[in-house]
Amino acid sequence: MFAWQKKGLVFDTARRSVGAWMRHSALTPTPVALDDGRIRVYAGFRDAEGVSRIGYVDVRADDPTVVTGVSREPVLDIGRGGCFDDNGMILGDVVQGPGGLHLFYVGFQRVARAKFLAFTGLAVSCDGGEHFRRVQETPILDRAPGRSTIAAVHSAHYAAGRWRLWYAVGDDWEPIDGKPFPRYHIRHAETASLDVIPRSDQVCLRPRGSEYRIGRPRVYRLDGRYVMYFTRGNRTGEYFPGVAVSDDGLAWERRDESLGLSLSDSGWDSRTICYPALLLQHDRLLMFYNGNDMGVDGFGVAEARVHAPADAAHVPA
Repeated sequence: MFAWQKKGLVFDTARRSVGAWMRHSALTPTPVALDDGRIRVYAGFRDAEGVSRIGYVDVRADDPTVVTGVSREPVLDIGRGGCFDDNGMILGDVVQGPGGLHLFYVGFQRVARAKFLAFTGLAVSCDGGEHFRRVQETPILDRAPGRSTIAAVHSAHYAAGRWRLWYAVGDDWEPIDGKPFPRYHIRHAETASLDVIPRSDQVCLRPRGSEYRIGRPRVYRLDGRYVMYFTRGNRTGEYFPGVAVSDDGLAWERRDESLGLSLSDSGWDSRTICYPALLLQHDRLLMFYNGNDMGVDGFGVAEARVHAPADAAHVPA
């Protein structure tokens, strides 16, 4: 589909940490074009206990390997004790919508009889993405049949007064070497209001073969079609992106072989590549992604040249 050229590790948390809340990792990096000169990459940064909070890294648009700024404090901190997001959060999506910049995030909570629970929250910024405020302390996408443990929005499109949401859902656990790992797959729902997301939805992709999880769907409009980048995992420990295409955003055809990106021979992305997110910049696509151990070292970027189609402007941040 695209021939990606790796540009290397962009944000190395070991060298660029700005506080105890940013001790390591930059989970699910999600880029937004602030202007012609700056790209802001939102991510979840972990403290020494592994609890993540949302912050950002600014990079140059003409050279996204150059960091120009880092948030000194979280733009969104963990939730109040007992709430669904009191034990950390990762990025879902950042989208312009009614009333400001909408930040969809996945909040984590530890419970006695499961490894964790993960549901979707929403925060909105009215100052261009410097600070975000929760719309509520409860999830906007919560438990429902088939999603008793995980309901994680990772792509949101807003157009003509309606939201389209693609998310991962989980209902049980895969035991591997005596440890539980979450099973999940990808679904879609549509709504006119984020206050009322339907409990009924449509399955988009399920794991196949030896896979037991497939998630973090990032959906784009490219060349007149929907393109989804996701991350898949199997029982042997592979954790790697996949690609699917669709005419309507509902029925998907997997084309994992067209990813065009491979593991490095050594270094931060030599064992794992995961959580790719794209941003169109004129005649090139940028892919921000995590590497080994789900982004413990930070995030990197790859670049692909494209002949920008007429609808490429619909590629969301």
